[in-house]
Amino acid sequence: MGIMLKKPPQAAGSTAPAILIGLFVAFGGVLFGYDTGTIGGILAMPYWLDLFSTGAKDKYGQPALTASERSLIVSILSAGTFFGALGAAPMGDILGRRIGMIMSTLVFIFGVILQTAATAIPLFTAGRFFAGFGVGLISALIPLYQSETAPKWIRGTIVGSYQLAITIGLLIASIVDNATKGRNNTGSYRVPIAVQFAWAIILIVGMLILPETPRFHIKSGHQEKAAKALSRLRRLDVDDPAIVEELSEIKANHEYELSLGASSYLDCFKGSIGKRLFTGCSLQALQQLSGVNFIFYYGTSFFKDSGIANSFVISLITNIVNVCSTFPGLYMVEKWGRRPLLLFGAIGMCICQYIIAIVGTTTGSQVANKVLIAFVCFYIFFFACSWGPVAWVVTGEIFPLKSRAKCLSMTTATNWLFNFAIAYATPYLVDEGPGNANLKSKVFFIWGTFCLICIVFVYTMIYETKGLSLEQVDELYAKTSRAWVSKKFVPTVSFLEVQDLGVNARSQSLAEMEAGAVRKKSVAHVDNGFGDGGLPEKY
Repeated sequence: MGIMLKKPPQAAGSTAPAILIGLFVAFGGVLFGYDTGTIGGILAMPYWLDLFSTGAKDKYGQPALTASERSLIVSILSAGTFFGALGAAPMGDILGRRIGMIMSTLVFIFGVILQTAATAIPLFTAGRFFAGFGVGLISALIPLYQSETAPKWIRGTIVGSYQLAITIGLLIASIVDNATKGRNNTGSYRVPIAVQFAWAIILIVGMLILPETPRFHIKSGHQEKAAKALSRLRRLDVDDPAIVEELSEIKANHEYELSLGASSYLDCFKGSIGKRLFTGCSLQALQQLSGVNFIFYYGTSFFKDSGIANSFVISLITNIVNVCSTFPGLYMVEKWGRRPLLLFGAIGMCICQYIIAIVGTTTGSQVANKVLIAFVCFYIFFFACSWGPVAWVVTGEIFPLKSRAKCLSMTTATNWLFNFAIAYATPYLVDEGPGNANLKSKVFFIWGTFCLICIVFVYTMIYETKGLSLEQVDELYAKTSRAWVSKKFVPTVSFLEVQDLGVNARSQSLAEMEAGAVRKKSVAHVDNGFGDGGLPEKY
């Protein structure tokens, strides 16, 4: 086993188009990351505070926001993204993954227009809600599109690249905020906000050119369109045996899943799909509860309040660490696997959070501030190489086609719901003043405890899906009841052969149906005149 990620010899056709398409679609993460990252710097800009402040003053007598105003402005984006993520399922299933992303980006543009035009909190807040609604739609549809088009041997890296794009967006936001913070006019905040038009236009133009996913066409009953889309992804003729075989298996798996029951929202909470939905929602919730967005939403303000000079520069450093640390994660997710990488990250994050909490609470010297910054960077490394990308990878690949859009929209909505809760609650947790907890660095004890829960959750609930096709992941969940033995799983079922049996899937387990398919194949082998030696008996 070499150190490079290599295309398996048995993989037919070219995988370059699918990889390039998946990486381009990941660009939508820049919208997510930039919009999330830019607000922290804007809230610390002197001109913006002077213009938008409703009369509150900080401890130095300068214009400021109240905890409730700051909480509303930051968290309203997450409220919009929550509803947007839930709306992604009907949009993705009715309009398609590709057109859905184009429409989502148009909603995002409307929100950016409102924010750019704003000179007071109400319009600015409304703009953040609509921008958030668009980001919520996009954040569910992109992993869906990527997972349905990516080759299985590199799917984790491609879907994980979405998180890389998010970190790049955060970094660009930090750079732009740092460049405009000193301007004494509306350009200080309008320039960082208006830059988002460029990201949106690039994504829309690209999606006008790219194909729809073959699995969406299969789900919609358009076999010919599915064949054309897959042939474009694989650079093979539509009649090539490899294309015919792959499409037949996708279709057979989809029909098998439909035979087990309907695909309504209620059915997503039942049986194996319900277990997977709980896994996906819990994974996304814990990703947020690990405390990462505390740093990226409130990091600039937190470092400033901790007495660290030039908090904008420190925020810029943490974003650079975030981007650089995502690259090893994109490699390790395929070489190491989903479970080991998530465990590694959870343990590292837990240790760092407790160290930050202890140092920040017990000391206040310059040395302590340097230790604080160092372990914030170590924490970001552990998050960025594991929980950052892998949460999107796992949720993008564990659901069956019939309910994938619905389940993925709910897991993404869970991410945004907890994102909203943390963004809204944080000012009350860390700020001084009546009604606030004034936890300061003690808040890291909370994040550290959730990281401890992450360790237990990964061991008991996360299945290893490295190297499996999306259809083989269904087989994994059908045959393996415990997550900690999932690494030993070897796929053996052909859903096309199971389909040929014509048996009601509700009356037999998948293992029983597979055994029936093997017996049928064996009988057919004998009937064709082959004996034990593998040659016709007449010989």
